[in-house]
Amino acid sequence: MSQDTENTNSFLLEVENLKTWFAIKKGLLRHTVGHLKAVDGVSFAIKPGQTLGLVGESGCGKTTVARTIIRLIPATEGKVVFEGRNILEADKKKLLQFRRDVSIIFQDPYGSLNPRMTVANIVGEPLKVHQKVTGRELTERVAALLSKVGLSSDHLNRYPHEFSGGQRQRIGVARALVLEPKLVICDEPVSALDVSIQSQILNLLKDLQADFGLTYLFIAHDLAVVEFLCDVVAVMYMGRIVERAGSDQLYRNPLHPYTRALMSAIPQVDTAGRAKPRKKAYSGEVPSILKPPTGCPFHPRCPLADTHCTGQLPPLENKNAHDEHFVACWKC
Repeated sequence: MSQDTENTNSFLLEVENLKTWFAIKKGLLRHTVGHLKAVDGVSFAIKPGQTLGLVGESGCGKTTVARTIIRLIPATEGKVVFEGRNILEADKKKLLQFRRDVSIIFQDPYGSLNPRMTVANIVGEPLKVHQKVTGRELTERVAALLSKVGLSSDHLNRYPHEFSGGQRQRIGVARALVLEPKLVICDEPVSALDVSIQSQILNLLKDLQADFGLTYLFIAHDLAVVEFLCDVVAVMYMGRIVERAGSDQLYRNPLHPYTRALMSAIPQVDTAGRAKPRKKAYSGEVPSILKPPTGCPFHPRCPLADTHCTGQLPPLENKNAHDEHFVACWKC
């Protein structure tokens, strides 16, 4: 991998220079006139048992990264290396094994569940497909897993509409864990839930990680949630990672102006117990991804930007001699 990656043997998942571009077609013959660069050169790596948080505003490319990793969306360029094997080049047999080892928890706990299937069938379907488990063994394994996520065997023959949002997400978690995966991609798994339910699901994910030795790629836009769960945090903006560091390091000393801006959106509590937002560190709207700005993509909103920022794209470089703290900024 690139210079910002440690010993590759220590990583479960390595993503190197990943690009996912979508063709823009116009005219009667649908000629390609450009590309929408949803993901444009993303690199990171996750160690076994670690949780890496991928954060940023809506539309920055977080979910596209996740779906490209598991090959729901084709990659334009780059590598996705899982246990030493580039998954983007895997044949059907190797891809099937990869999908036993990697699962995903989706954002919408209702839309991701088939309303015509019972809980037993929803959670048990991966066992039928991948391990050919049927009958009583299937029912027992599903019931045991439901118990792990806070549900019971009484729920086996119920349908998704009979559950609350938090319960439906627990069903989604059970489905993701039924094959005992090594890596779980959590695609904003609590953003559609009430705040009180969010804390329950986050604690559940932490407990399950300890019980099963799971590795998480956790996607979110809420930095408070990410701080609670993640060991390493990568901040995305317009398809690129602009800052990546250990969670403690990032929250103690955010360097990129965009990361500081995200931090400013986290409410604080004054002495009277009232929540209040921090001072906003930037202004303006996210530029169109169809017409991205030249140079640093954040420069139209950045208070530190000068002509150097508008002319050249900053590389992601380590700014800390003692700890890994990578930033893509000419002013940091």
